[in-house]
Amino acid sequence: MTKKFRAMVVSEAEGKYVRRIEERSTDDLPAGEVLIRVHYSSLNYKDALSATGNRGVTRRYPHTPGIDAAGIVEESSAAEIAVGSQVICTSYDLGMNTAGGFGQYIRVPAAWVVPLPDGLTLRESMIYGTAGLTAALCLHRLQQAGIAPDQGDVVVTGATGGVGSIAVGLLARAGYRVVAATGKTQEREFLEKLGAVEIVGRDAVDDTSGKPLLSPRWAAAVDTVGGNILSTLLRSLKPAGAVACCGLVASPELHTNVYPFILRNVSLLGVDSVTVPSMALRRAMWSKLATEWKLPTLDTIAREVPLERLDPEIDRILQGAQKGRVVVNLL
Repeated sequence: MTKKFRAMVVSEAEGKYVRRIEERSTDDLPAGEVLIRVHYSSLNYKDALSATGNRGVTRRYPHTPGIDAAGIVEESSAAEIAVGSQVICTSYDLGMNTAGGFGQYIRVPAAWVVPLPDGLTLRESMIYGTAGLTAALCLHRLQQAGIAPDQGDVVVTGATGGVGSIAVGLLARAGYRVVAATGKTQEREFLEKLGAVEIVGRDAVDDTSGKPLLSPRWAAAVDTVGGNILSTLLRSLKPAGAVACCGLVASPELHTNVYPFILRNVSLLGVDSVTVPSMALRRAMWSKLATEWKLPTLDTIAREVPLERLDPEIDRILQGAQKGRVVVNLL
């Protein structure tokens, strides 16, 4: 049955990209086994890029961004996904070149859909969203690398952002001593509520001396920034330390040397939350976010806006002025 719904549509007009809330039809959605009535979405940096015409993210316009969505299954041709079930859909091609969560309906392949785990509401799952999944994967990779809480401080860069703020909370929840590195040191109270025991300015993780090695300071790091900050972290890890790298806001370039790797046995761990190595791992991360890693401070890192008030939030995240997470209510 055809349904009408509201969605943010980004269109190109005279060389400029404009965002409007429009009425769409489920007939306009791509093919897929599962039709989901979206209750909540969330705002990510990638969504903001798509919403401003970044062809590296979205190739074809008009387009509806939103790489995260949580809602109720209304139609399903997949035996394993029941109509009426609560589900999460994040990453893959959603919101990039497939109409995304900034619309009240999405239609996606069954392979993209994760059942909402017990212990999470649909809204809570979107406070996490791709940012929370990414942060969980970073913690998972550090644990796989043998980084234990008793080995010393773990620093999180870009700590007030979506991934960074959740990473601070998850690491603290898992028993690590967390240092938050940020250019917004005025957000001390926010970061301390998440579990950071120390807040440092960006300059503490942005060495420009050119030294091949720095004094060992961190047992591990979660880096959401990239560029020279990632290089600094690698050069200032303690022996057998590790950096989980998941972002490139500062730069995709990495200029470093092999000394940290061969003299201190450090590891650089790449984290990809778009495809994730397996659905089993994706589900396991969501299960942990719903149980042992669930943040008691979830509501403190989220602001909720309706679809009609999303536009200025997109501008804010592009300006680096967002704090925590923005949840989009599509009810």
